[in-house]
Amino acid sequence: MSRSTTIVVLFLAALLEAGGDALIRAGLHKPLFWQKASLFAVAAVVLFAYGWTVNSPPWDFGKLLGLYVVFFFLTAQAISWLAFKQIPSLAVLVGGLFIVTGGVIIVTAST
Repeated sequence: MSRSTTIVVLFLAALLEAGGDALIRAGLHKPLFWQKASLFAVAAVVLFAYGWTVNSPPWDFGKLLGLYVVFFFLTAQAISWLAFKQIPSLAVLVGGLFIVTGGVIIVTAST
């Protein structure tokens, strides 16, 4: 698998995981049972797609975990901001800087 394909697949996996989590969060706050059940069902499919996406390629996921965590952090923060209007605090942004720095260190050391 090429490096660019690997990056795209990892980003897609992070988007699916953060998106599935967001669907569950949205479902928890719906008042009607059918709304909750619908969102939970879609979330289950999305989270299954995440699991399949991240585990089906023939890669050493441990070496790619740093990059994946960076993608997950970024997508989760973007979804939280856009879908739930939760702007990241200064502490989250500083912590995120450490996450991104750690991801760069892991990726650089693994190549």
